[in-house]
Amino acid sequence: MTQTVAATAGREDGPVAPRSAADALRAAVDHLRSVQDPAGWWKGELATNVTMDAEDLLLREFLGIRRAEETEEAARWIRSQQREDGTWATFEGGPGELSTTVEAWVALRLAGDPVDAPHMMRANEFIVAGGGLENTRVFTRIWLALFGLWPWDKLPELPPELIFLPRWFPLNVYDFGCWARQTVVPLTIVGSLRPVRSLPFGVDELRTGADPRRKAPLWTWSGAFQRLDRILHFYARHPVRPLRRLAQRRAAEWILARQESDGGWGGIQPPWVYSLMALHLLGYALDHPAIRVGIEGLEGFLVREDTPEGRVRRLEACQSPVWDTGLALTALLDAGVPGDDEAVLRATDWLLGEEIRVPGDWSVQRPELAPGGWAFEFANDGYPDTDDTAEIVLALRRVGHPEPARVRAAIDRGMAWTIGMQSKDGGWGAFDADNTSTLPNKLPFCDFGEVIDPPSADVTAHIVEALAAEGLSAHESTQRGIRWLLDNQEPDGSWFGRWGANYVYGTGAVVPALVVSGTDPASPPIRRAVAWLMEHQNPDGGWGEDLRSYVDRSWAGKGTSTASQTAWALLALLAAGERGESVERGVGFLVDTQRPDGGWDEPQFTGTGFPGDFYINYHLYRIVFPVSALGRYVRVTG
Repeated sequence: MTQTVAATAGREDGPVAPRSAADALRAAVDHLRSVQDPAGWWKGELATNVTMDAEDLLLREFLGIRRAEETEEAARWIRSQQREDGTWATFEGGPGELSTTVEAWVALRLAGDPVDAPHMMRANEFIVAGGGLENTRVFTRIWLALFGLWPWDKLPELPPELIFLPRWFPLNVYDFGCWARQTVVPLTIVGSLRPVRSLPFGVDELRTGADPRRKAPLWTWSGAFQRLDRILHFYARHPVRPLRRLAQRRAAEWILARQESDGGWGGIQPPWVYSLMALHLLGYALDHPAIRVGIEGLEGFLVREDTPEGRVRRLEACQSPVWDTGLALTALLDAGVPGDDEAVLRATDWLLGEEIRVPGDWSVQRPELAPGGWAFEFANDGYPDTDDTAEIVLALRRVGHPEPARVRAAIDRGMAWTIGMQSKDGGWGAFDADNTSTLPNKLPFCDFGEVIDPPSADVTAHIVEALAAEGLSAHESTQRGIRWLLDNQEPDGSWFGRWGANYVYGTGAVVPALVVSGTDPASPPIRRAVAWLMEHQNPDGGWGEDLRSYVDRSWAGKGTSTASQTAWALLALLAAGERGESVERGVGFLVDTQRPDGGWDEPQFTGTGFPGDFYINYHLYRIVFPVSALGRYVRVTG
């Protein structure tokens, strides 16, 4: 077993004795237990970037409910995240990002920061050098248009009549991924009404005067849609009034039908804020139940803390209690915690209560499929996902619950639903089946983030692993999933990670799934994956991958070592039967960097919302994955 000197050696209380992986595991398990909620769930903060906070202030300004105290608290947070060069980034250590910096600048102007303040001037210089407002993403310019800072005529047109398109027609709302369709539908209302709320300042300092419209060749889809956008703009000026009013009303009904019990939509920020604006513009007063509970629900997504500069507040883009609880449960069981442990049973009971038993948008594509499975958030009955379901099945099947039939029934329903959500090509997307049309990506409106939900290696791997654990390795769905994974291995031996950073995450998911489902660890695909991981191990023994790997392949597998990414690599190597120097150095990294409280520091973002655009720091990743990796290491090494 690895023996290593802890990083805390030499403290005032004297040298620390060499610590083992088992010592680190015990401390980590204690730490993980300490952050469990009494109700049974775990939830780490889900940190993103300051666009969430800027847009929260702008939403409250738009609705007329912004208060001075919350404005100053949010402004303190936004200022604290600005870097020395005046920019704001989308992830820790990343490059300055134009649209994020623009939104932060506007929010700070709203909070009263003078335009000639040094920090505002530095941001201004970066924005102008980067092409100014004219070069920002469409979503940023929509926020500007809401306050008269950008002309609506210079934004892509999204007509609310889109709601009438049948399922078989290209670019109907179900061609978009679930997160995108829930955003697009309310934005069709907002865009058709073109509201403007005046502000006491302008943004001329941020303009360059360049024409933001870049024409693609007519024979391309992008070029064709740009020309179609001209026609839609003409129609927007001369709509068929009764049809437009009916479309707006139908879209509002669609929105209201998808509001969750916590007041939100899909448990994520974009559809939540745009749905509130759309309904309010259609005449829903602030005291209308849908608006009132929607605004109140946002309070549950706010994180407040005291700092030397004063109290700050920031908004989570989403919350991940179901996902976090499933991973924490697996981590405890990997660490050798008994299946009938009190913490395990509390988590199990809570997860059983979160099972989804009603149809959602997924049933548009799979109308005959019985509901089952789990979602990501506290309240999101309309959008269970296959990834959460697979991870929770992997955990629940190992629990020694006093009502085994109840657990088994939930697992069976979840697996039946997941199998039914397999796409035609053999892989799985997260929320929908066969959500693979690339046409939405070509729309002028869609210049930010992924708007479809095609199968991915990490999701498919988790499902294959769950099917294999359930004894279904020979099942046709499992075999099709295995073939999909093998067909989608990168030439260098890695796998792309859609929901985690990035090739380390994808490879860390796929290797254990292939091995447990019957692939020989000595087979070429596994050996190439192992070789890739070993080649990308850092000198300190850990693994890390910078999020720039999503836009620049030269970053693949390269970056500052982190606890979560090191754990992902170790889980793959251990599954492949590796027991040598590479594994020992990886375990040593986790032992040496562990904090005295049993956790790990991880400022880096290792989660992915939209590859290339939006990233996440899951605060629980830095504990659950190292516990699983150390637990499996201790088990196989005795």
